[in-house]
Amino acid sequence: MKLLNRINLNLSTSRPIKIIQFGEGNFLRAFVDFALHVLNRDTEFDGSVAIIQPIPNGLVDLLESQNGLYTLLQKGITKGEIIDKQDIIDVIEKCINPYQDLTEFEQLAKLNTLEFVFSNTTEAGIRYDEKDTYDGNPPHTFPGKLTVLLHKRFEHFNGDLSKGLTIIPCELINNNADELKQCILSYASLWSLGDGFTDWIHKANHFHNTLVDRIVPGYPKNEVDTLQKQLGYEDKLIVSAESFFLWVIEGDEVLKKKLPFDKTAINVKFVDSIQPYRTRKVRILNGIHTSMVPFCYLHGLRTVKESIDDDFTSQFIKGVMHTEIIPSINMDKNELEGYAEEVFDRFRNPFIVHKLESIALNSISKFKVRVLPSLLSYFEKYQQLPSYSSLALASLIVFYRGTFQGQNLPVQDAPEILDFFENAWKNFDDDQLVSAVLSNESFWDKDLTKIDGLARLVSQMVGVIKNQGVKNAFNQFIS
Repeated sequence: MKLLNRINLNLSTSRPIKIIQFGEGNFLRAFVDFALHVLNRDTEFDGSVAIIQPIPNGLVDLLESQNGLYTLLQKGITKGEIIDKQDIIDVIEKCINPYQDLTEFEQLAKLNTLEFVFSNTTEAGIRYDEKDTYDGNPPHTFPGKLTVLLHKRFEHFNGDLSKGLTIIPCELINNNADELKQCILSYASLWSLGDGFTDWIHKANHFHNTLVDRIVPGYPKNEVDTLQKQLGYEDKLIVSAESFFLWVIEGDEVLKKKLPFDKTAINVKFVDSIQPYRTRKVRILNGIHTSMVPFCYLHGLRTVKESIDDDFTSQFIKGVMHTEIIPSINMDKNELEGYAEEVFDRFRNPFIVHKLESIALNSISKFKVRVLPSLLSYFEKYQQLPSYSSLALASLIVFYRGTFQGQNLPVQDAPEILDFFENAWKNFDDDQLVSAVLSNESFWDKDLTKIDGLARLVSQMVGVIKNQGVKNAFNQFIS
């Protein structure tokens, strides 16, 4: 079977590189790159992407072997209509691993055609580390790499204000662009890059907060052989996504002209504030995802659809949604309930196999951003502990043990977090373990043991889950 590449498909058109993209994972390829593909197809945007692999191990070599091409499968039901589309996405012009080719990475700063930076490095990606270095070959943090790139551009163009970039991060943290800009300014100060560079960051570059909403299960491993026979070519980077798409960007008419999505059918909204959209989406859709993963995985389920269809786990999912998350949000309840039902319909999408383990990456930082705000708001509003969210937290702690009932669990996180849990599970009893986890401010930005009764409740739940499973914990503490 022929390999997917430009020669086999007679695709030779080369567009100017307008975009640097930090990240090459499933979400960016099914969301941002898809959107740019449509923008090229339906408007005169005419731009391509240079992808930067943000960590030492990634997919850029595989992308290079396919000339930056891959197949996007979109499946779902929209307004009663079955959507089943296949597109070859052709916006990626160059792929760079800065850990192997730092010079090529830095050369991107000199491109006259460059206009945008997009990113998705997960919630853990936008962070400042005072130990990071300018000449780290490259810096190990994403903001550090971007600071170096911007500084090289500032130097190459002698501080020309017309050579700044439009920076649009897609990480699911609040005020993601503001946080990224602050990291860059902190590195500029740490590395003594000068007042001129700092002024250029403020005056020449534009940072836009965003919200992204699309479920992307990723590589359809179980059906890939059948799919490739249907497609007629070998594609090792097929990515599947639901048909639903929403991108909310804080931006004005200037940005709207730069990115003319209004001339396409893609649902991109340019708004004054993303906060209402963000609160609804992160607390409900993402909050449910992160709450369900450890609980449902420990119960023996492996996909989102299995979890929402299962009589027992659906009780947990609907309970945390309707009795804790929605009551904790200060928005119109009818609107929230309607959105929640839409989310459940998306979870039930019969065409999408969304594995729980694919959502499990960096679950500690995800819990902090997606679930903890609802837990804290509920406690503050009602002055009582939210049982479902507490059980989700207890399940998360057991999940991070790495094994359960003789089976390995797909725990994926930063090495320091994994080391913490390994040592804690090895050396502490349940009370000590939960106290150590909840008091770890590097996880939560606060000491959760100060919430009256939370450590005691979670410790009790951990003990039951560990010894008797999540169903017994649910029956004992909730039903």
